[in-house]
Formats: sequence, C-alpha cells, structure tokens
Amino acid sequence: MDKSVYIQYLSLVTPLGNTVEQHLEAFKNGISGIRVFEKSGFQNSNLPLAKRTEIETNRYDGLLREALEKIQLTLPENALERTAVIVSSTKGNLDLLPEDTFSSTQTIIREFFPKSPVFIISNACISGVIAINTATDYLVADTFDQVLVIGIDAVSEFVSYGFQSLFALSNEACKPFDKERNGTTLGEGCGIILVSKEKIRDHAVLYKGGSSSNDANHISGPSRTGEGLVRSIEKTLKRSGLTATAIDFISAHGTATVFNDEMESIAFGRTQLDRVPLNSMKGYFGHTLGAAGILETIMSIVSMEQNLLFPNLGFKETGTSVPLNIVQEVSSKELKTVLKTASGFGGGNASLILQKEG
Repeated sequence: MDKSVYIQYLSLVTPLGNTVEQHLEAFKNGISGIRVFEKSGFQNSNLPLAKRTEIETNRYDGLLREALEKIQLTLPENALERTAVIVSSTKGNLDLLPEDTFSSTQTIIREFFPKSPVFIISNACISGVIAINTATDYLVADTFDQVLVIGIDAVSEFVSYGFQSLFALSNEACKPFDKERNGTTLGEGCGIILVSKEKIRDHAVLYKGGSSSNDANHISGPSRTGEGLVRSIEKTLKRSGLTATAIDFISAHGTATVFNDEMESIAFGRTQLDRVPLNSMKGYFGHTLGAAGILETIMSIVSMEQNLLFPNLGFKETGTSVPLNIVQEVSSKELKTVLKTASGFGGGNASLILQKEG
C-alpha cells in the first residue's frame, strides 16, 4: 500500500469482560467464557455457549451500547464529518423481528456519532475482516479520514437452532484443530476498532493489505482444497508486498468443525504457512459470527503489543491432514507481522495483514 493506514482498538465486550485488560488476563490464564446453559437449544437441549450474563434483555442492543460507552475517543469537530461507521453483523438485532433488525443499530450509533454515515456489512462469518478491508478502501480513496468498525452479534435461538439443524454445534466447549473436535460453540460480543489515516491512539498497528475471495463450493461447506482461502492469502501477501516468511503469527478462523479446520490446514500448507505459530480464539469467547473478525483482530493487536502467543484452548492432538504449528501455551515471541484469516458460509474467505510500525 502506498498510503499508511492505522488500525487501533477502542473497546470490546464479551463474556470475558468489557476491558482489554480483562481479556488479556483471561488469555494469559487460559480462561474461557464458554459454559453450559440449560434448556438453551432446540427442544430444551443444553448447549455450551459464550453469553454475557450481565445483559438480561435485548442482548444485541446491550452489547452495542456497552461497547460504545467504553470508547474513549475525542475527535475534532471538523473531523466528525469525515468519519464513517461500518457495522459488521451476520444477523443484526433478531429480537426486533419482523421489524428491520438493523434499525436499532443506527439509532444507537447516532447517539454517539450523529454526523457519521452508517454502513452495514453482512457476509456471514467473514464480515469482520471484510469490514476492516472496506474501511481501508474508503481511506485510500479519500472518501473518509477515519472509519469506526463495529463487529457485533448476539446469541439467539434463531442462530442456535440453525447451527443445530446443520449438526455443527459441539456438545462441549469447542476444540479448534484438535483430533476430537466435533463442532463449534456459539458466542456473542461487540468489538470496536478505528481505522485511520493518522495514528490517533497509542494502541496502533499498520494495515499492510487485505483481500477476499469466494470458493463457490457450497452454501455452508468450505472448499475441500482450500482454494478460496489460498487465493485470498496470496492476494493479501501480494498487496502487502510481503512473503509468507514475514508472517510471525496467524490468527486463524478455526471454528472446530471437521471441514473448516481441515480446509484451513490445507490452505496454510499450500501457502507455506503451516509452520507459523497459529491459534484460533474460538475457545475463549466462542464463535461470535459477525463480531469474530473484529474481536480476534483486537486480541491479535494485544498479542503484538505484549509480544505474547496465546494458547489455542481445547487443542491436544493434531486433527488435520496438514499438521499446523498450534500454540499450546503462553510464550514470548517478537510479533511484528500478523496474518488474520476468516472463512464462512457461502464460500467466503478473507484475510488481512497487520504490522508494527518501524
């Protein structure tokens, strides 16, 4: 990229807490936000979920408002008109059905950013990474000077029943990339980052490049060859001007479903990234759908700041045809360049690269 673009985190709210410090402590100590909720699934079945129990009604609005209230950001008055908001969500506020599920989103956001246009990106589980890539495109095109990217989704019966109908949910906390994995675990959360032309916060890294692709394999099943993810990673590396050898850590999608994790392992093998330290964060706060790409990007930046690798919770034994370098314990490592990937329903794949300045 010819122009510098900075990524900086502003807030995050998950079952692990509502501050970066709380999340850092949880990751250091291997604490998961997943627990079993009785009669939470179809036909009153018990499901392991990662839910923020502090919110009792309208979970979506509660998550969004709490995350916005945690932001400590002051922009000059003349900058607000050049600030946009992108919301990444797969389902929006389903509690409002049959009304517009995104109407409450815009109403709440305008309480905090009344002059900012609000855009919605809803492209299954790659929405968060695509939202960051889109925000960067707006800046490079000089449409805006900064963009707030909000990733949010809440646990609901609609989503839980849907994943159950696909036999995609585990009966215990998910185990990404493990031999005994048998499905994902749903979670909820809201994360907010700022994408800007200037370095506005201390917690800032450079965005080096990103891209998306579609493998056109199946409405819910990923390509068996990893073709879509391979194309996205290769294009992202090319746009960033980097090679695979420059990547210090991979924040993978890692849903803990049989087909997703296998596909990712093949894709990382094909792109010579299979020996790079890697984790999935789904074991900490579940699969948060449209929020996943944002929350996992935030914690990737935290990893870079701390120069710490965090373990892939639930992993014990390699369960993919291409063995990966799964992080199994907290360890120190200089992290300058990080690759974030995402894959989702409809054949979508996306990736981006972050790098420390200097």
